[in-house]
Amino acid sequence: MSPNGPLIVQSDRTVLLEVAHPDAEDARHDLAVFAELERAPEHIHTYRITRLGLWNARAAGHDAADMVATLERYSKFPVPQSVIVDITETVGRYGRLTIERDDDGVLVLTATDRAVLNEITRAKKVAELLFEKRGETGYVVQAWARGQLKQELLKLGWPAEDLAGYTPGTPHEIDLDETAWHLRPYQHQAIDNFSAHGSGVVVLPCGAGKTLVGLGAMAAQGATTLILVTNTVSARQWKAEILKRTTLTDEEVGEYSGQTKEIRPVTIATYQILTAKRKGEYAHLALLDALDWGLVIYDEVHLLPAPVFKLTAELQARRRLGLTATLVREDGREGDVFSLIGPKRFDAPWKEIEAQGFISPASCFEVRVDLPEGERLEYAASADDERYRLAATAPAKLSVVKQLVAKHDGERILVIGQYLDQIDELADALGAPALTGSTPVAERERLYQEFRDGVTKVLVVSKVANFSVDLPEATVAIQVSGSFGSRQEEAQRLGRLLRPKESGLPANFYTLVARDTVDQDFAQNRQRFLAEQGYSYTILDAESLAAA
Repeated sequence: MSPNGPLIVQSDRTVLLEVAHPDAEDARHDLAVFAELERAPEHIHTYRITRLGLWNARAAGHDAADMVATLERYSKFPVPQSVIVDITETVGRYGRLTIERDDDGVLVLTATDRAVLNEITRAKKVAELLFEKRGETGYVVQAWARGQLKQELLKLGWPAEDLAGYTPGTPHEIDLDETAWHLRPYQHQAIDNFSAHGSGVVVLPCGAGKTLVGLGAMAAQGATTLILVTNTVSARQWKAEILKRTTLTDEEVGEYSGQTKEIRPVTIATYQILTAKRKGEYAHLALLDALDWGLVIYDEVHLLPAPVFKLTAELQARRRLGLTATLVREDGREGDVFSLIGPKRFDAPWKEIEAQGFISPASCFEVRVDLPEGERLEYAASADDERYRLAATAPAKLSVVKQLVAKHDGERILVIGQYLDQIDELADALGAPALTGSTPVAERERLYQEFRDGVTKVLVVSKVANFSVDLPEATVAIQVSGSFGSRQEEAQRLGRLLRPKESGLPANFYTLVARDTVDQDFAQNRQRFLAEQGYSYTILDAESLAAA
């Protein structure tokens, strides 16, 4: 306890952080290991300690004593004893159940004590996945049920540690070609942490080199690899990075997408093709067993489509690496990521990577725009489901976008919107090209390349540019509208700006918000994840911006 500390720990497992305190950043850094930011107003941020957060921290190598010590170090008042006990007991649940293979290769669920085993086997959904009793504290697991069992046990509050091992896959030599570049220390650590376990998630900021961690894991495994990505543009960027940074040749790397169906020792497939159905069945499911994959990589694992979870439940014998900038999922399925891809193995705070000079510093601004009286009256009279669209697409935002583009004249600027008619209007007003989901892949690649080369300075984009797009020289993003209150989207959009710049220019991220509307409410929720990473938003008034 420190009488002048920045934290107040409460018995309901919430933690209050005084933002202006001189030790706030250190406390935030340590607290984010196991707690999630819930609310982030100007002066006091509220964190919540959750079971999943504690188990992810435990899987990443932090024990209960470390977490309690963090709270005691920064807390202004004594940490409630109930919270200390709760953390200790919750963390202690991890590892009390293990899934292993016996000498005959049979899967066995083992508990540290009979009471735990009796508790979980009383659950019908668990019992039907078990085959026969094995001694006093074990059960044989149905051969197909490894993934589903982990899901069900997590729901009961008893996460199983999976020690059953993995198939080695078909060997295939993969070496990194580090003649012109080198893995950074944190990338080495992420690769080592993953390789030591064989499954799990690596969390790194956009621009911090998640793809390179994937390549390092491929080289460490030295086996056939299936890489699952968000779209065809991302697939081609992955292939370009593989050919540039490893000894693999074009003949060894295949693309499996809507346009191309190549199966090679390293195959890059889109989530869309894997979840495509024909006559009610997944038409390309055979890809998962097309080769004896030694490693499956899930890029942007926070965007993993729901059907892929079911498919992944059947891939538990293969090594699995999830890559993401944030474990936040707006559908609440973080537990399925934990169970089926694996727990968090490495997490580098955004500001820590920025301090090391590996990602660009960024300033975030929320620009509040007043609705004219007529639009305000229309907004007030509208149904709830129409209000966000009215506020997000307010015509008053257009002049603010023009002012910001003029202010950053000469820089490379992304203008980002949610609605297609708004995107078209912005593109026309700015004389800039528009890029949406309907833009053909070849056209997308051409527009992205012109932006990278500086031929195009302003690009108006939809949410297709949220993820897996490498635009390193972008220094300004103007978010005009978004997917309601999506925290993951906010992180991805700022991430477009964080890659280090040859120009040396700082990054500026603007969000335009209609004042006193649901647009403003959603903006506060979107900002939560970035606030947890140590970013703060400066509030600007659109009228003062015009006067400046």
